[in-house]
Amino acid sequence: MRMIPYGRQNLSEDDIRSVVDVLRSDWLTQGPTVARFEAAIAKYVGSQYAVAVSSGTAALHLGCRALGLKRGGMLWTSPNTFVASANCAFYCNGDVSFVDIGKDTFNISPTALEKKLIEAKQRGQLPDILVPVHFAGQPCDMKEIFALAKEYDCKIVEDASHAIGAEYHDSKIGSCQYSELTTFSFHPVKLMTTGEGGAITTNDKGIYDKLMMLRSHGIIRDPDRMNGTSEGDWYYQQLDLGYNYRITDIQAALGISQLSRLDQFLKKRQTLVRRYHNKLSHLPVKLPIVRDARTSAWHLYVIRVDEKKTGKTRGEVFAALRKSGVGVNVHYIPVHTHPYYAKKGFQKGDYPVSEKYYEEAISIPIFYDMTEDEQDRVIRALEQAL
Repeated sequence: MRMIPYGRQNLSEDDIRSVVDVLRSDWLTQGPTVARFEAAIAKYVGSQYAVAVSSGTAALHLGCRALGLKRGGMLWTSPNTFVASANCAFYCNGDVSFVDIGKDTFNISPTALEKKLIEAKQRGQLPDILVPVHFAGQPCDMKEIFALAKEYDCKIVEDASHAIGAEYHDSKIGSCQYSELTTFSFHPVKLMTTGEGGAITTNDKGIYDKLMMLRSHGIIRDPDRMNGTSEGDWYYQQLDLGYNYRITDIQAALGISQLSRLDQFLKKRQTLVRRYHNKLSHLPVKLPIVRDARTSAWHLYVIRVDEKKTGKTRGEVFAALRKSGVGVNVHYIPVHTHPYYAKKGFQKGDYPVSEKYYEEAISIPIFYDMTEDEQDRVIRALEQAL
């Protein structure tokens, strides 16, 4: 029996034609299709600017650089995320700490954040950047986080790798209403894909110009921004140490086509979520919730196994599901518990809510092409595993 994956991309004939059209054009790398993709992203989320880049990790790194994170600077993020949300600080020679999550949201807890900010101010060690992660596609409590950031003079990078299409108080995530910038990932398991790829949105022209420069080696061609006078149309200058974080026209063509179907992708996930909610409600597991005034993108559907109620550990349930052909996964191992972070002084017990969540969490399959039969297979397998 074929394994049901926890996530999988959907590619249409229009997607394929869009890529083939670029392959037959004069541009393969950074060309006009990238600019069209960026305009389409900005229009969809409601931001002034968008910068397409080579990955979600590149987006986080460039975002931190554009906001001036450097040696001696500090970034705070959630322990319940992929390591890139924290690693981006080290790429800038900065430091990292974490804020524990809420017991039901799996996102940064505003209460824990405020407590930590008060303590940090007393020590004179406030963070420069906060990176709230919209885990599984559910928006964080951005109004509360934004108010605290203003009070304690922090900048905000929203990590929306899971959350393109999600909404918070009638605004799309990525509109940057409560942040300096927002980052996205277009890896194939996400809601839409460019193969590998990512994007950054912002409403600040200065940040946008910095991102565009850093994306391509720190080089500019605009005579008005040069030191001295341009020597001709061929002339360029490197103003800063940048990177080759460019995305190709090939990837951008796929992104434009995928973005045109994003609302369709979201609607199907919402249908699958309703079926899961309905058909799993009788089981002794905790189902994910969505807070008021927000719409989740449902990148992941995470259940929590309560060993006291089931008599089974998360590991036992996970193994039984895999054995039955259900490709479950776990999101995420708390970042601070990885060996690399242990070497930096973090240890188990530092963020107990995240650690407790990790002990119980299983991501069960959800993707656009998932059929009702496949979903019923997952439900039956979970019933048997419990």
